[in-house]
Order: sequence, then structure tokens, then C-alpha cells
Amino acid sequence: MNEDYELSTGWIISIYGIAAALSGFAAFRGVQLESEPYMLTGLAGLIITLTTLPICLRCGGSGGVTHNETAIDGDRLKSSIVKMTKSIEHLEETMILSDDARRVLNRHKERELLSRAIDEDIERGEFNAAMVLVNELAQRFGYREDAEEFRTKIDLVRAQTEFSRISDDIGVLDSLIGDHQWDKALVEAARITRLYHDSPLAEGLRHRVESARQRYKDEIERRFLLAAQDDRIEEAMEMIQEMDHLLSEAESEQFRELARGVIGKAKENLGAAFKLAIHDKAWDTASEVGQRIIEEFPNSRMAGEVRELIDTLRERASSITRG
Repeated sequence: MNEDYELSTGWIISIYGIAAALSGFAAFRGVQLESEPYMLTGLAGLIITLTTLPICLRCGGSGGVTHNETAIDGDRLKSSIVKMTKSIEHLEETMILSDDARRVLNRHKERELLSRAIDEDIERGEFNAAMVLVNELAQRFGYREDAEEFRTKIDLVRAQTEFSRISDDIGVLDSLIGDHQWDKALVEAARITRLYHDSPLAEGLRHRVESARQRYKDEIERRFLLAAQDDRIEEAMEMIQEMDHLLSEAESEQFRELARGVIGKAKENLGAAFKLAIHDKAWDTASEVGQRIIEEFPNSRMAGEVRELIDTLRERASSITRG
């Protein structure tokens, strides 16, 4: 009995091994030759071989199997073969279809994949890529209503995102204007205009900077005139320094004479304060005023005289501090 079992089992395994090898070879040749009949034959044979092998081994190798069990196994085998035949027929029908026909059959699945990809692109802010897929959805698959809904969604999200970004950039521009960094503000205004040229928020940003600069210039001129009129020389001198950065040569011409008078008074006041500090032996104050004279009137005769004394004044101020 054991010898018969081993013999029958051996024959069955050998036969199925040969069948599997031939099926595999047929499928491989089909791939090489790009032949659908070859591939279908090979795949069908391979599937039938691997599926029926366990049943045949049981029937051929076990002497104790009853007639009823054999009949049941036969029914199972027949049922499996019928199912595989239908699957193979469906596979064959699908493979002989053109790409367009297969696309029609799979249009619902492709619709879901495209819709998911569009939503992902919108979430990442890749609006141009999303619009390409929307056009594909409308033109290739005919889902024009879905495409129109996606276009509306893209326009809305793009507008919201763009509004947030441009608002942040305009906030930076306003900070530069508030700090009176006019050159940087003009550069930033040009950048925003180039980047968001279609947005109404980006219109007139250069004019915005220039208008703010003109208002600030008018304010500085007025403060200078009032300070000079009231003999607030220190304040007038600060305004002159600010006007040097704001006004052109032609614009500053109308203030030149008045500025000379203010500067002369400022120099006289500093000279008087320097002499008074030396007279009072206030060496610390004398060295500070002397340093201002050197910085504010570097080319004056007074500055030359102060340079000769400044080191001595600092030493005396330092000795008093140590003492």
C-alpha cells in the first residue's frame, strides 16, 4: 500500500511539475513576444495546475478515500475549474480591449483617484497642478460638473491663501515705512507688486511709500522751521541731519541760509559750553562737549583747538573718577 501511494503520488507530482513548467514557459514567452494568447494560455494552465494539485494528490495517493469523498472532491474540482474559466474569459476580454475601452470600464475608479489627487494638491497649495488634473477630469472623463466644483474650490482656497500671504507682506512693508527705511520700503513694494500683480491689494504700493515719505518730509521741514524760529538749536540741528537724508540738493536750497544760521548758533553754543566747562574745571563735561564739537564740526578751527586739548581733558576727568 505504501509503495502504491508513493508511486501514485510521485507520478502526480511529476505530471503537475511538468504542467506547471510548461505553463510558466508559455506565460514567459507571451511576455517576451508580447503575445496575449501565449500569456493567457500560460496563466490559465498555471492556475489550473496549482489549484487542482492538492485535490488530485488526495484522490490518487490515499487508498482510504470513499466513493462519496471522491465525488465531493470531483465536484469541488469542477466548480474551481468553472470559476477559473470565467475569470480567464474576463481577463481575456479585458486584455483584448483598447486603452480607451479599458479606461471607460475603470472610469469610476480613476475618477476617485483623480479627485483624491486634486484635493491633496489643493491642501498643499499646489493650485496649478490641481488645475491640470481638473482639466483632465473634465476633458478625458467628461465629469464637467465635478471639474467645475473643483475649479470653484481652487479659486476660493487660492484667494484665501493669497490674501493671507499678501497681508503679511504688506505688514512688513508698513513696518519699513514706520521705521522710515524708505529705500528698503520701495524695494519691498516692487517685490510684492511683481509677486501678486493680479491682486487689487498690490496696486499702488509704490505710491503708498512715496506718499508716506512726502508726509514725513513735510513734517521734518515744519519741525525745523519752528525749532529755528524758537531758537531750539538742538532740535533744529537734529532736523537738519534728518533733512540731509530726505531732501535733494534742489529741495534743500530753500533752507540753506537758515540752516547756516542754526549751525553757526549751535557751534557758538557748543564753544561757549566747552569754555565754561574748562573754566569750572568740569573736565568730564568739557571732554564730552569737546567730543561733540569734533564730531559735528570736524573741519572747523574750533575742532582743531579741541583736538589739542581732548586727551588732557580725558586724563583729568579719569583721575577725578579714580580719586
